[in-house]
Formats: sequence, C-alpha cells, structure tokens
Amino acid sequence: METSSKSARIRRLVLDVLKAHQPRIDVLALEIGVLDGVDSVNIIRDETDRSTEGIIVTIVGDNLIFKEIEEILRQFGCSIHSVDEVVVGEHIINTVNLPEEEQTVF
Repeated sequence: METSSKSARIRRLVLDVLKAHQPRIDVLALEIGVLDGVDSVNIIRDETDRSTEGIIVTIVGDNLIFKEIEEILRQFGCSIHSVDEVVVGEHIINTVNLPEEEQTVF
C-alpha cells in the first residue's frame, strides 16, 4: 500500500453548545477567532432559559484544531451538546437539502 503525504484538515465545524448567559457571544466568538487556523466564527443564539443559552457555533478555517476550540469553550463554561457538521479536505462542500419525499426516515 502506498503512503500519501496528504493530510486531512478540518475546514468547518458546526457545534451545538450550551453556555451560561455570561460571557456574551461576541466575547466567545472573538476568543475562538484568534486561534491559529480560524478564518471566521459565527455564533447564533438558538434558545434561552433562566440560566443558560443554547448556541450554534460555526467555525471556518484552513486547519481547525478541535481540541483547541473545545478548550476555549470549556474555559468559558460551555458544554458541547453535539457536533452537527464537520467538513474535512481541500474544499468546503455545502450541505444539500433533499426534497422531503427523497429523505429517508429510519
């Protein structure tokens, strides 16, 4: 088997995250945004209750390091509920939504 010099790189992550009301999402986005390999960060508040907020964190870059992102979130008291999207490789593939009749429910 021939070995390849090509290495896989994470290009986009979409995370469902639970956080306290503080820090504000702009503070969190700026902290993630200064990490090496991060080009842009988008955070949307999805839901709010008395003491927490559900947020969707989208991070795009050339070489995202999941452990570094996870550590920043942990330092700010956040908990990752799920990893909803990961794009790896040379190009970012946009998600294609299938028409409802083509979707399979298991």
